[in-house]
Amino acid sequence: MIDAKLGCVVPEDRLNTLFIVIDQLRADCVFGALAPHVDLPNMRGLAKDAVRFRNHYSVTSPCGPSRVSLLTGQYSSNHGATRNGTPLKRDTPNLATAARASGFEPLLFGYTDTSHDPRFLDPDDPRLFSYEELAPGFTEVVRMRLEGDTTEWEAYLRDRGYEVPAYPDLYRPSGTSPASPAFYAAEHSDTAYLTDRTLDALAQRPRGWFGLVTYIRPHPPFVAPAPYNTMYRAEDMPAPRQTDDPAWHPFVDVAVHAANVASTVVGFPDLDASDETTGMLRALYFGLATEVDHHIGRVIAWLKDSAQYDHTLIVLTADHGEMLGDYGLWGKKSFHDAAFHVPLIVRHPGMPLRNVEVAEPTESVDLAPTILDALGVDVPHSMDGRSLLPFLSGNAPEDWRNFSYSELDFGDPLSPSPWQRQMNLPLDAANLAVLRQGNERFVQFAGGMPPILMDVSDGNESENLAKKPDQMHRVLDLMQNMLCHRMVNTDGTFSRTLVTGDGVKVAS
Repeated sequence: MIDAKLGCVVPEDRLNTLFIVIDQLRADCVFGALAPHVDLPNMRGLAKDAVRFRNHYSVTSPCGPSRVSLLTGQYSSNHGATRNGTPLKRDTPNLATAARASGFEPLLFGYTDTSHDPRFLDPDDPRLFSYEELAPGFTEVVRMRLEGDTTEWEAYLRDRGYEVPAYPDLYRPSGTSPASPAFYAAEHSDTAYLTDRTLDALAQRPRGWFGLVTYIRPHPPFVAPAPYNTMYRAEDMPAPRQTDDPAWHPFVDVAVHAANVASTVVGFPDLDASDETTGMLRALYFGLATEVDHHIGRVIAWLKDSAQYDHTLIVLTADHGEMLGDYGLWGKKSFHDAAFHVPLIVRHPGMPLRNVEVAEPTESVDLAPTILDALGVDVPHSMDGRSLLPFLSGNAPEDWRNFSYSELDFGDPLSPSPWQRQMNLPLDAANLAVLRQGNERFVQFAGGMPPILMDVSDGNESENLAKKPDQMHRVLDLMQNMLCHRMVNTDGTFSRTLVTGDGVKVAS
């Protein structure tokens, strides 16, 4: 079969690829402590027909850096796009550029939050005025953006008679409470619109399509259309995890005092962090997650109805987590598990495992190599992650890592962050790395703050064992593991390449 757009022969038996990325969804909402409190039947149903990865973590946050890592397969210390708005080097290979070079046309339904390399663009280029731009290699089919951009969805709402305010009032609840519904109906929400457009577009594609579908929800601002805004009751919400001493570590002390629960909603600047407020916001978050789950169910149903379900590689994950009031924190600017632990469900129609849970630690950098491997595309040497395909056939690699690793940049080059201001940290020192090994959590700071060692066997992430002399051997072991991991995973773009008298040679 000839694909007219690509101008190449597309094999009839080539897999479809459906890569779903949900924004800010914690893993324990799907499987874990919060799961009994939130209805996600479609994600859980998919997991029963797939392989789920229990200990899967994003390698960075927030949205921009985490999505760059997802697509490039690189840790943020290698790709360098460590903050929303930090440019990505133009020549960095990614999932889409590698797939396109092998004859696929990667389609984007949503957003990638990519900041472009200003060295190669005119200063007036529109792409240099937003961090929410398109990653190289994708064909943008549906344009969705959170901030400051007129999107197709807003035009769609106007066509249906809505008066559409500008951002951020676009996300202001319609009543006097943060739990009031959005001004649009559920069938016209951003989540519904994205799903409608995705299904319409994929129905026109020949078999062998490649789609990245990115849902902005349950990312704040927390505003949900009816009935999702009242689907869960605040008084029924589980209480967040707490600590007896919010100042147990300097980083946490600043984070708790900087936490602004009012920033999670639009139009309620005086919102306080009371138990009632926390329950209400958790209920809204769960409602938004359930709305996304409903529409994922529509996508799965369409695949089955069109006889494509058993011809489609499905990868479902989130870009990062959400603290959701745990330890007095909101958002994802933290080292705690909730900020990085995300769901991962993978279904390969040609591999036998179903309803299986993988316990080995995996990372978001593993997903681009996995998808490329499944499609028979060479994985660029620049990618730090490894393919997860062996796990889908029940053959876990003997040399698989026994830990996961994440990085966080909490500085700001233009408006110094609370940590920079209050701790007199230079920009380049405002970052941390966290290594998780079994029940141990080790956090190393670049700016002189004391390291953290936690044992989370009991779920507590607010006691620093590194202060105890009898725990120093554990600190040193984990510090060594972290250092070795960083040394092994320096930028590998040319690590296997040599320029010789016989020309350029590349090791396999």
